[in-house]
Amino acid sequence: MDAITADDMLMFINAATTSTAQREFHGGAEEQRLSLDFLHDYVIGNYRDLYAAALALDINDHNAALMVRKLLETTGDATDDQRRVEGALIARRLRVMPPQRVYDLFRALRRARVNNRRTRAIIREWVAARPDPAFDAVKYRTGLKRALRHAHVAPDGELGPFLFTGDHRRYDTPLLESWRRAHYEQASVYELPYTVAEGFAAKHRIDRATFLRRIEPRMTRLERLRVQQSARRDRADVAVDLGSMPLTRLASYVLSLPVPERVDRRGELTGALRAAAVRSAGRVAGEWGRVAAVLDDSFSAFGSAQKRRRPLAVALACHHLLAELATEYVPLWTSGRADALLTYPYGMTPLGDRVLDALEHAPDRLLIVSDGWDNAPYGLASEVLRVWRARLDPDRRVVAVHLNPVYDAVDFDVRRLTPAVPTVGVRDAEDVPALVEFARFTEGRTGSADLRAHFDDRVARFLEEG
Repeated sequence: MDAITADDMLMFINAATTSTAQREFHGGAEEQRLSLDFLHDYVIGNYRDLYAAALALDINDHNAALMVRKLLETTGDATDDQRRVEGALIARRLRVMPPQRVYDLFRALRRARVNNRRTRAIIREWVAARPDPAFDAVKYRTGLKRALRHAHVAPDGELGPFLFTGDHRRYDTPLLESWRRAHYEQASVYELPYTVAEGFAAKHRIDRATFLRRIEPRMTRLERLRVQQSARRDRADVAVDLGSMPLTRLASYVLSLPVPERVDRRGELTGALRAAAVRSAGRVAGEWGRVAAVLDDSFSAFGSAQKRRRPLAVALACHHLLAELATEYVPLWTSGRADALLTYPYGMTPLGDRVLDALEHAPDRLLIVSDGWDNAPYGLASEVLRVWRARLDPDRRVVAVHLNPVYDAVDFDVRRLTPAVPTVGVRDAEDVPALVEFARFTEGRTGSADLRAHFDDRVARFLEEG
């Protein structure tokens, strides 16, 4: 792997970590989609082995699905050895993706008329490995039916009649029978998955508060979180164990609450964020020494209507995680706020001033969580970091990393502040320890052989975990 290959792959990993082809604050959805599609086509065309290997990294599900689709669409371009490795990586990646994402992928393959032998085998193996076929048949009925047809698979037992004949005969499988009875019996509605039961509740005109109260035991953790606000409006109480939520998702939930409610629930919300951060920090808690963090809560941290407050949620989650990783921690929000729980997107982005403030604390590590649009004044952060690295820290005693949660479609990468400090894309705060380690490859202080070894190691571990 030469230097150009390494740069291309680092750019691709940043894009695959941050972009979901949705609108961002500084870029439209179509612009994002075209940019991302071009980057995928470029990388698979020039570095097919490394493109497939990226399935083992911490990329987001949107890009993982797109990569699987492109690998299967171009099966004829791969050698036998490449197809063998790709098949193992694809199978492993599909097992860790949410099932609805996988069914959407299968639908995309069907629309693109990708139906080669390898594609059919992968669909058959994934469907056969599903832990509860009846559950999938009820909750993802259309997706499962299309996938089976596309892969030329005849389901066993009662699934065939349930999916394809449309008759309402009695079923021996309890969940299928509950679905049948729910068409005319309200009691059976509460034996179904929440998303399916919701449709039957509307059909039977069941009071919303009554429905939520009785269906609560069937709801997943994320479903409980999503309906909590509407449940309160409907005078129903849906219990949510916030302390068990993933850190970044929990931060998104906190930011969705009105500021007065955050004040009223301060103890509960802060305790949950700290508990999630402790879990994420794990064994490296307290091992990062003195940490100073510049956290972007400027107006652009709102994100977009499709990714509402996502950049700010990453910053809030990083704030709590870094507090656990550090022995001494100094958070510096661009707005100047001191109360992280009450933060909201507002104002300009004075990154340069905050970086100066952070360096005054003589940290062991400097983390900057921002979309990189330094505009108060424009370019000050870049100049501060350049002079600091050149004059005050030429030996790079301080670990400095810019974590950017936003893809820049124009540059096919995340926006960088300066060549003096490495920039990596971040999707979830939980990935920060691994990303800070990965950032060393972007500084030019490690060889391309080290990056290849990193890819090989991640692939080996990824496949072993499966």
